Amino acid sequence: MLRLLQIEFQKLWLNKTSKILLLISFIFPLSILILSSIKINFFGYFTLDLSETKIFEFPYIWHITTFFIAGFKFFFAIVVVSMIGNEYSNRTLKQNLIDGLSKKEVILSKFYFILAYSLVITLVVFIITLTIGVLNTPSQDLYIDTIFSGSEFILAYFVKLLTFFSFCLFVGVLIKRSAFALGFLFISFILELILYGLFRFEWYNYDVSNQVMQFFPFTSMWNLIDEPATRIVALHNPSDMVVTDYPAYWYEFLIAGVWIFIYIFLSYRLLKRRDL
Repeated sequence: MLRLLQIEFQKLWLNKTSKILLLISFIFPLSILILSSIKINFFGYFTLDLSETKIFEFPYIWHITTFFIAGFKFFFAIVVVSMIGNEYSNRTLKQNLIDGLSKKEVILSKFYFILAYSLVITLVVFIITLTIGVLNTPSQDLYIDTIFSGSEFILAYFVKLLTFFSFCLFVGVLIKRSAFALGFLFISFILELILYGLFRFEWYNYDVSNQVMQFFPFTSMWNLIDEPATRIVALHNPSDMVVTDYPAYWYEFLIAGVWIFIYIFLSYRLLKRRDL
């Protein structure tokens, strides 16, 4: 595992574009730090201070941070897709096979990289979230139970990243060219939104459409971290609270895990059948 991971990391680090993308991807999570410290003065009439909304306090910060930073996953996709595209354009994939790597090891090296990449990004998000929460939560409320209440969103974020990166890996192997692969990702996302609309408004009701769509790729990732908007509204207007189950259920993790297996397996089958 370490040997394959080292080979993959060396190829990425020696590529200037990939190196820049990797470094930038670790900067994006820091944007939540900036957001938590924003104070905007509107011509002296009032000051917008997001920290006063309590959304940066425990336990809400775990949900807010993971949902917000998950929005950058399409930029992270550039790193994974370009990793595959460079293999074909630079012919390093063929060279690896000549040097003795099997096609199975090639796919495993990619998977080990996205696994390590997901872990490191998740660790960065965990540290940032913990820091913001400690700085914004009143000292009298800083108990272990309070601090880590809701931290399961970190696990959900990791699984969401790994699922999405596995999908990017499959698309990269399928299409080969980075630009077309990214376009395919975006089109797939739009098509799934359209399909959801058809299920919900034409064929079935809201509950049935959600039951069906939870097995689709992007919806299964979305379900791991539900939107926090209704939770924020309920925090300030308890009388208007909408009952929502925010944490991910075990079967939602299972669905995402099945998709990860499918993506990696199909990537291997494609590469195995393809004449390089």
